[in-house]
Amino acid sequence: MPISAALATSLGRFVLTADETGLLRLLLPRESSAADSLAPVEQVAQPLLTEAARQLLAYLDGSLVKFDLPLSIYGTPFQRQVWAQLQTIPYGRTMTYGELAERIGGRQKARAVGGAAHANPLGIVIPCHRLIGAGGALTGFGGGLPMKQTLLDLEQHTWQRMRSSASR
Repeated sequence: MPISAALATSLGRFVLTADETGLLRLLLPRESSAADSLAPVEQVAQPLLTEAARQLLAYLDGSLVKFDLPLSIYGTPFQRQVWAQLQTIPYGRTMTYGELAERIGGRQKARAVGGAAHANPLGIVIPCHRLIGAGGALTGFGGGLPMKQTLLDLEQHTWQRMRSSASR
């Protein structure tokens, strides 16, 4: 049976949901008003939610670049294919809808890629925020375009910091 909990962050309150298999859903602050009625992660005795919260907070503070969580995701074969491809976009980088579509069969699938990205139940963990429009335009994101820009800026800043410390 799925269990949900709220996580307060600097970007607002997220809702994390897990089932017996893995993390099922991550609702961004703008996506759910249910966060206010849920117990905080710290009060829910669910180890996976605790670990997901720890990793999300580490990601948001720039100390985690790749999530390592069991996922329980459900979708059409096409959606799952797109979500798998989203996970291959490197941290701190972006890809256009057309480029991702080309990877899975042709640029003509760019709109379908957008639909699958919109249906992503685990935004941030499955990084749909790294998808951008042609020419670099910011386009749709469940958490809103300001949050998408914040996440991209966070990753770019962290990536630059990592590169400069590696070159020392």
